Amino acid sequence: MKSIAVFCGANAGNNPKYGEAAAKLGTLMAAQRVGLVFGGGKVGLMGTIADAVLAAGGEAVGVIPQSLVDREVAHTGLTEQHVVKTMHERKALMASKSDAFIAMPGGFGTLDEVNEIITWNQLGIIKKPVAFYNVNGYFDKFMELIAHGVQEGFIKPEYSSNLIVEEDAELLLQKITKYAEAVSEDWVDSERI
Repeated sequence: MKSIAVFCGANAGNNPKYGEAAAKLGTLMAAQRVGLVFGGGKVGLMGTIADAVLAAGGEAVGVIPQSLVDREVAHTGLTEQHVVKTMHERKALMASKSDAFIAMPGGFGTLDEVNEIITWNQLGIIKKPVAFYNVNGYFDKFMELIAHGVQEGFIKPEYSSNLIVEEDAELLLQKITKYAEAVSEDWVDSERI
């Protein structure tokens, strides 16, 4: 596991637990020598996790559209900062640079990003772990919606059961690593057939 894309809010949220969790995850990633790939912003949870990774000696790679650079929200102290034209380019580059994905609390952008990755896994475009860092129960209602989609026949059970949901950062990273190793073995085995 070389790098994980973290999708998270450009806002800090109303509860200090969100910022504390972002800092903890960033520190753990750096300690485990797992690079951060993220949206490239200096604001909100994005800025918090990037700062934590960098402060702990890790690598933080940002991918940000030019329109957000123009608004002066780009983080300027990153290991790498890739400036792209569109949000589509941003998501594709983040996906190509990452071995796994974590959604932290965030708004519509976070939900858009993680749902696209779930869909890419479902379609076989990629085969990488997707996890939800369920800080303060933030994704509980979203998981209920997914369960409802399964119950109503719109989501196949295996697509929801493949999602990792965890509120503890250390366990989250352990589960992602374990899942990635299993997926990697399955992927290699299927290519041999």
